[in-house]
Order: sequence, then C-alpha cells, then structure tokens
Amino acid sequence: MSHKNGKDIDQQNRPLTSVTRRGFIKGAGLSAAGAVILDHAELIAQEVGRGPAVMGPQAFPIVLNVNGKQHRISVEPRTTLAEAMRSQLNLTGTKIVCDRGSCSACTVMLGKTLVCSCMTLAADVGERRITTIEGLAQGEQLHPVQAAFIAHDGLQCGFCTSGMVMSCAALLERNPHPTMTDVKTAISGNICRCGTYPKVFEAALAASGGKRA
Repeated sequence: MSHKNGKDIDQQNRPLTSVTRRGFIKGAGLSAAGAVILDHAELIAQEVGRGPAVMGPQAFPIVLNVNGKQHRISVEPRTTLAEAMRSQLNLTGTKIVCDRGSCSACTVMLGKTLVCSCMTLAADVGERRITTIEGLAQGEQLHPVQAAFIAHDGLQCGFCTSGMVMSCAALLERNPHPTMTDVKTAISGNICRCGTYPKVFEAALAASGGKRA
C-alpha cells in the first residue's frame, strides 16, 4: 500500500500510541472542565486506596475511655455506644428507651458535648472521653445535680432520669448560675413520660445554688 506522497507504509508495523483516559476523552471533544473533573475523580480513587482498612462485618477491637478508665472491647460495626456500655461494660445507668434519638434518655457526654448514645456508633467514638451517669459522682460523693434530684424528688419511673441528670450537669458546667429559662432550654430534648418536669426544674436550680426567674 502506497501513501499519496509515494512512501510505503506498513500498516502492520505501525507503532501503537499509548493513549491515556484523559487524553482520549479530551481528544473525543470533552471540555477542559470535564478533564479537570476526571483528574479529580482519579485523585479521589487514589486517596480511597490509601485509606484505612475496612473493619467488619465481624467484630473488631476498640478502646473506649469511659469515666476515666480505658476499656478494650470488641464490637460489630453496627454496635451503638449505648449497647456497648450496657452489654459489655455493665454501665446500665444509661437507658435505651426510644432507640432512635428522640427522647434523650440515653444522653452521655463525649468530651463536653452531649450526645444520644443510642445514635452514636461505638466505633466512631475514637479517643474522646465518655462520661456517663455513673461517672458524675466522686466515689460516694454524689454530683450536686444527683443529690438535688433525690432531695427534690426529681424522678418517678426513672427511665428518663439519667438523661435529665446528664443534661442538667452539662448545663451547670457551662453556666453555673442558670435561670429557669436556661434549665428549660437545657432539657428541652429530654422527654419525661411521667411529667415530672417541675421537680426537675427545682432540682437543677437548687444544684446551682438558688432559684432564679
């Protein structure tokens, strides 16, 4: 076979050209912006490849820092913090009531942040310090909020109590002298099916040192 300029070309011996995905797509008429998007997708794929190994579906070991103590346990990826604490650490003060983050009975503190432990995966806690209702007292010395709940009869059936106490204790930690409005706002996410809210208000204000409007 001859070329129009008279030079023979051996089609079978023609060198193969290495074409990258980016070059092919650009050659096919993709815009420069589209090529940038492709580059970005390739970078993401590389980052995923360098990411941590996938854990599960079987149980795997984690370490939880609960009330100042390190606990090594094994959990499945689906295990919530509430389940891990109740079933493996025997910390049953944290209650599972609605199991969907609606009632706040399972409230604990991660560092200084209140969370619903029924909606927090144990594997996601990492090194953050967990404080439960059991961790508020100092030995036999009750936390002021715990003592005030007893003195003011701030509990009935008890299912909501630990979450209420945790919310009130967190309030006093960030605001040692709250008003009644502050207390109501602090426990606005805690549901008491017995309706003992007035006693909870009294207990929280008493723990802070006095009644305030």
